Amino acid sequence: MDATRRTAIRSIAAAGGLAAVSTKVFATGEYDDDERSTDEHDDERPKDKTAEPPEGAIRVGHFSPDAPDVDVYVDGDRVIEGLAYHEVTPYLEVPPGTYTVTITAAGDPETVAFEGDLWIGRAFYTIAAIGELGEGTFRPHVLVDAGAALVRVGHFSPDAPPVDVYANDGANPIVSELAFGRSTNYVALPAADYTFDVRPAGDPETTVFSFDASLTAGDAVSAFAIGYLEPPAGTESREFDVRLTVDGPAADG
Repeated sequence: MDATRRTAIRSIAAAGGLAAVSTKVFATGEYDDDERSTDEHDDERPKDKTAEPPEGAIRVGHFSPDAPDVDVYVDGDRVIEGLAYHEVTPYLEVPPGTYTVTITAAGDPETVAFEGDLWIGRAFYTIAAIGELGEGTFRPHVLVDAGAALVRVGHFSPDAPPVDVYANDGANPIVSELAFGRSTNYVALPAADYTFDVRPAGDPETTVFSFDASLTAGDAVSAFAIGYLEPPAGTESREFDVRLTVDGPAADG
């Protein structure tokens, strides 16, 4: 990086330019672009928003350099109109649930760049539109921003193969190809109740072990896979298991 660019970045940070996006959360239908009906969410929204913040919220960032301005739809209702490259929206309130998210060319709902289901838990999310349309790599990359729990996985079962770990029967693993003696970095997950499935790497149809966990916002949790898949003689009581711990300052004692 050249000196001029380093100086420019320092100047932006010093001027507060890195905090240019408002942290305000717009309620359903409150944001000008948001065409969702407020009526269908009346029972899900807190009556006093100063006393109880929303459980779920999303914002969208357009980071695909060869894509035109885009519109974003949630369950068929437009929530963002004419989002240009480099722009990031404010947060929009979205009650927890599964939604169909559609990204189209601005003003052209028939030209769909992406459509897929997204589960929103009790957390704030950034949906970053990344990749290139011309290369066929355009896609949303979903980040959990806040209101989450941190989870890491350690593979310490000496006779188990590399594993994938799935959460709540999701289509994609949250941990992939974790081999014995390795551990992951912390992964942010929305605060919620989970069933985690441990499966041989690359084999989504075979579950070797499942365990439940209730994750609380702000907690850091480790899941350690221990024991034997096939215990040798004399170690029958040490079969494969997952030991859960709460880490850091939140740990007991």
